[in-house]
Amino acid sequence: MSTITDENPTRTTPGAARTLFTRRTSSLLGIQIAGCGSYVPDLVVTNEQLDQEYGCDPNWIVQRTGIRERRHCPPGMATSDMCVEASRKAIRSSGVDPQQIDLLVCGTFTPDYHCPSTACLVQDKLGLDCPAFDTAAACAGFMYALVTASQFVATGNARYALAVGGDLNSRIVNPKDQRTYPLFGDGAGAVLVTRGTPHQGLVCYQLGSDGSGGPLLDRPAGGTHTPITPEAIVAGEQYLRMDGRSVFKWAVRMLADTIELVLEKSGMSVHDISQFVLHQANVRIINAAADQLGIPHEKLFVNLDRYGNTSGGSIPIALDEAFQEGKIHRGDAILMCGFGGGLTWGTGVFRW
Repeated sequence: MSTITDENPTRTTPGAARTLFTRRTSSLLGIQIAGCGSYVPDLVVTNEQLDQEYGCDPNWIVQRTGIRERRHCPPGMATSDMCVEASRKAIRSSGVDPQQIDLLVCGTFTPDYHCPSTACLVQDKLGLDCPAFDTAAACAGFMYALVTASQFVATGNARYALAVGGDLNSRIVNPKDQRTYPLFGDGAGAVLVTRGTPHQGLVCYQLGSDGSGGPLLDRPAGGTHTPITPEAIVAGEQYLRMDGRSVFKWAVRMLADTIELVLEKSGMSVHDISQFVLHQANVRIINAAADQLGIPHEKLFVNLDRYGNTSGGSIPIALDEAFQEGKIHRGDAILMCGFGGGLTWGTGVFRW
C-alpha cells in the first residue's frame, strides 16, 4: 500500500542555503525488516591519535561534535567490502536463503569506482541473482535506498530486497583539514526488506532535496564537470569540502522541521516513538533538534562518539545496534532521519 499527500511547498532560508521544504509526504505499508546487520573496520582512530598525526585538537572535537573515536579501513579494503560484511549479517539474521533475494539497492557516495556501481560489486561478492544499483544521496543515502527497496517489495516486484548504506569517508576527506577530517569515519549497514502485515512498514515518510545548497558540501574534482588533473590534485580539489557553519544551521532546522512534519502526518507524537535513530553527524545537531521537539534523550540512539559520521552507513549501523541491544521490538514505531550533501534528506516513521 502506497499513498501520497501533496501540499504546496514552503520556502525557508537556513543560513546561506536556499531550502525548498515541501510538505509532501507518503506512506508505504505492508512491508517489514526481516533482518539487519552492520560492519565497522577494526582500526580504531582516537582523537588523541589525530592530534599526534595531524594536530587536531581533541577537546575541540569532543566539545563541538561529541566524537571521541572513529573507524578507518585498512589499505586494500573498499566500500563494497564493508557493505558485503554488513549484508551477510543481515541475511544471516533474517534466516532467508540468499538465492531468494531479488533486489539490491546500495546508498553510497564513496563508490569503489565510478563504474561499475558498488551495488553490482556487492551483488557479485554475495553471489546473488538480482538487479543491483546505487543511490547517491550522501548521508541520506540509506533512507533513499530503504524507500526504493520497499517500493519494489510493496508493489510485488521484489520478494526480498536488500537495502544497504555504506561509506568509506577516510579516503575522501583531506587529513590536513583539521575541522572536517575528524568528523568522519568508515562503516556500513544493511537491512533485508520483505512483505509484512498491513500495519507494518513506513507509516509516513518524506524524501527531499535542495540542489541549491550543493556547494555547502561537495567534492569539486573527479566528475565530468571538473575532471581530476595534476593541478586539481595539488589544490586538493579531489577531497570533500564542507561549510560547517552553514551545514550545521541547515541541519538543525531541517531535522526539526521534517521530524515534526512526519509525526504530524502520522498522527503521532514523540511519545509514540520507541526510538529515534537519526543520522549520526554531530551530537549538537541531534540534541538541538531533540530539545526543540521535546524528545526525551533516552529515546535517542547515539553511537557517534565511537564511530563519527559514517554517512550512508550511519542509520543502518545505529539501527542494527539498537536492535541488538533490545531497544527495538515488533510493533515499535521507529523514527529514522538522514540528512546531508546534495542537500538531501529522508525521514520516516517505520512500524517494526
